[in-house]
Amino acid sequence: MSAKFFIDTNIIVYTFDLRSPEKKRRAMELLQTALDSGRGLISYQVVQEFLNVSSRKFDKPLGARDQLEYLDRVLSPLCDIFPSSALYRRAITLADRLRYSFYDSLIIAAALEANCKILYSEDLQNGQKIEGLTIENPFK
Repeated sequence: MSAKFFIDTNIIVYTFDLRSPEKKRRAMELLQTALDSGRGLISYQVVQEFLNVSSRKFDKPLGARDQLEYLDRVLSPLCDIFPSSALYRRAITLADRLRYSFYDSLIIAAALEANCKILYSEDLQNGQKIEGLTIENPFK
């Protein structure tokens, strides 16, 4: 894996999922590769979604101290794409063309903006190619 890759929120959430040990293992592996290699990226949207889910929907929600530590150790080092009018315009165009939701299209737009070759996501169409980006479900 030498090309840049983008990690969707659901992959990061699985690193905390005790009910799906195989998904947790694979998600941890991807996240560690991202941190070690510097080739894995996320966007501000992934940070926001993860922090929201981790404080409300985990079996044992993360408290503020744990969220801050995770933000500093994992999320911030990977976060490379931030809001811009150009990003929103691209997401709107992608949503119209591909018929994904705006938020899914925003993830795709962020991966494209970062020049990633792979977008790891469980929620999008596995194998779909979009402007040089391939969506891959890492659990298939």
